[in-house]
Amino acid sequence: QVQLVESGGGLVQPGGSLRLSCAASGSIFSISVLGWYRQAPGKQRELVAAVTTGGRTNYANSAKGRFTISKDNAKNTVYLQMNSLKPEDTAVYYCNGRTGNWYDYWGQGTQVTVSS
Repeated sequence: QVQLVESGGGLVQPGGSLRLSCAASGSIFSISVLGWYRQAPGKQRELVAAVTTGGRTNYANSAKGRFTISKDNAKNTVYLQMNSLKPEDTAVYYCNGRTGNWYDYWGQGTQVTVSS
């Protein structure tokens, strides 16, 4: 089992920044990809960014140039730095850990609201 605990969400004005953190514990050796997804009201959950154990990253088009995913292996933590936030970034953000056989672990989610 893998446990994922997110933190760092909140209310921010348009153009502002937030950094989300996701601390992983348990059988983290089984995880091959760590990522961030988000789900806005009435919409499907979508990938925002992901990073492999080898450090390769992948971003949604909406996140490119504004968001950066990174990980600290010593702390078993993955981060999502979000800059130039827009109202359409408002969503619940979920941390995801995917195993090599495509099993998904999820965190409880953290709310990000971008509003003036």
